[in-house]
Amino acid sequence: KLEAALIGRFVGCLLGVPVEGYSIEYMEKLAKATNTPFPPTEYWHESDKPEDWIQYGIDLRKNYTLGRMNAFLVDDDINFTAMNLFIMDKYGVNFTTNDVASYWLDFLPIACTAEDEALKELRKGVVSEKVAENNPFIEWIGAAIRADAFGYVYAGNPYKAAKISYNDAILTHRRNGIYGEMFLAASIASAFCSSSPLEAIKDGMNFIPKTSRLYQDLAWAFSIKDRITNFKEARKVIDERFPGMDSVHTINNMCAIVFVLNIAKDDFTKAISNSVALGLDNDCTTATIGSLFGACYGMKVIDPKWYKDLGRDVHLFLRHKKVTTIDELVDVTLKIRNTI
Repeated sequence: KLEAALIGRFVGCLLGVPVEGYSIEYMEKLAKATNTPFPPTEYWHESDKPEDWIQYGIDLRKNYTLGRMNAFLVDDDINFTAMNLFIMDKYGVNFTTNDVASYWLDFLPIACTAEDEALKELRKGVVSEKVAENNPFIEWIGAAIRADAFGYVYAGNPYKAAKISYNDAILTHRRNGIYGEMFLAASIASAFCSSSPLEAIKDGMNFIPKTSRLYQDLAWAFSIKDRITNFKEARKVIDERFPGMDSVHTINNMCAIVFVLNIAKDDFTKAISNSVALGLDNDCTTATIGSLFGACYGMKVIDPKWYKDLGRDVHLFLRHKKVTTIDELVDVTLKIRNTI
């Protein structure tokens, strides 16, 4: 299940990378122009990005397409999962926010939005507990995408997963940004023992404050989920409830996960394809959905077409490590688990 969670996360991310943040209408046009099924039930056939677009300075964007991938290519949704495992391997599960800050300063060269702002403040010498005080992105999805490693290490123990994720989240986020990471860490941990991914995220809600906006909006999504039959309906009700909310905010993207999981049931390909088609921060949400499916069901639900040509290598953008492997990440996780 751990291997499946990692592979599910990474292939979900890779399916979303070529169209991250795109509108449904634009994705439909791109799919038609490139002869890609939509929702995409296989990797995109072509990218609309020029050849000089290099993802995190490592991989050409055009290579995130069908037949061109020979590894799990680089992205922040992949990088932060590996990095948080390495942080726990170095400092243990009782790591502090100062430990996270030190690791970032030593090994994280670049980041986006909240994480980029945090790096800038850390490089100025700002102490870790104050780094996020003036960060304009404190409720965006950046903390939530860092959650999975904590769920893997504490598989079956959502309370512990949520608790340790807080020390990571608070470096860059506040309020619902923090709760997003706690919610997903708990949900991933719960997925290893749940009957479905939807049941896992329902359980994950128990580990964030019921008074928080994230909890209340997740409760709303659950209350209407059975009325939503496809990704377009899901996007419509999300946009109506959250007018003007940024597409990379935590709350609207967490609600998108609820709707997609309910639409897809136990169909992995349907889940990741509909997640990408819905839009918003769709490489992030699709990575999370892939992780939940793998943790819940194991490799049996992941069609080999998604990973058979990718080998075992995983590309990173850490200073000290540009490549890891699925096997190394599994081994590191199990090593950490053996210490708790």
